[in-house]
Amino acid sequence: MLTMAFGLALAQQTGERFDSLVREDFFAGLDGDTARFERAMKKCESVLAAEPKNAAAMVWHGGGVFYQSGAAFRRGDVETGMALHQRGLKEMADAVALEPESVQTRIPRGAILLGSARFMEDQYAKPLLVIAVADYEKALDLQRSGYAQMGVHSKGELLGGLADGYRRLGDTAKSREYLERMVRDLPGSPYEKQAKRWLADPAAVGKQERFCLGCHSEPATR
Repeated sequence: MLTMAFGLALAQQTGERFDSLVREDFFAGLDGDTARFERAMKKCESVLAAEPKNAAAMVWHGGGVFYQSGAAFRRGDVETGMALHQRGLKEMADAVALEPESVQTRIPRGAILLGSARFMEDQYAKPLLVIAVADYEKALDLQRSGYAQMGVHSKGELLGGLADGYRRLGDTAKSREYLERMVRDLPGSPYEKQAKRWLADPAAVGKQERFCLGCHSEPATR
């Protein structure tokens, strides 16, 4: 399931913004609550009907469409799955193109791609991971000036996503760099513990294992 991956670092960036209107329904929907997922999608569609260039609504909607592609593939409907896959990617790309300097577009796309790639064969996963890592790097850069004020959860999810993405791309040096940064920056936290475990025995970390330790646990930092 993509539940926590889609939530990866999204809740940490929220305030009175569009994502605060849909994230809880999306999380519930990705946990299997079809009614709440549909409600979240309708909220996106309602905003986009009035504001077609609303990048935040667009990226969330694109993420939802991308999630629906996985459901289509799982039920054996390859044609629908491919159409939804491409549509979701395009919607998310269009949203990032509209607001490339915003964590509201970068983090949602990075999170959904990072989460979905773990269930794909490497040849299909790699292009998505490249995009996801670039989005997370951009998000980290956008928040560089306020990094010291970010909470433990916000830092851990962002750095953990980068460590995970680089690991799965085969760049062990960059993955280690972010794991070591978590150890330095987040002492005494669950993220430090997880990072040390990954550093101690990288070979023991499974392909589908994710670094995300859970969302909804702290309010927005920015």
